[in-house]
Amino acid sequence: MENTKLLHYFRIIALLEGCSYVSFGITIPLREFFDMLTPNKIVGWIHGVLFIVYCLLLLQLFLRKQWDFKVSLLLFIVSLIPFGTFWADKRYLRQTKKNDL
Repeated sequence: MENTKLLHYFRIIALLEGCSYVSFGITIPLREFFDMLTPNKIVGWIHGVLFIVYCLLLLQLFLRKQWDFKVSLLLFIVSLIPFGTFWADKRYLRQTKKNDL
């Protein structure tokens, strides 16, 4: 897979992963206050799969020398923070796409 396609897929997964992370803001209160377990379970599975795909794509981009270690580490860390992938998209991923590494 060429680097621009890989970056495009990474950007999509990053945004989806961020949306799934933020979705916990809805499903956790449903679980805690209304005893609705299913939405949280579904969002949890989706988020888990998206997070693993995000990490694998990030590793692949790092190994192809798309980004240096510091940027790759930062992109991993922001995936652990709610809204972090949205910030990363604005700060790094859009710029990278324009520059066509």
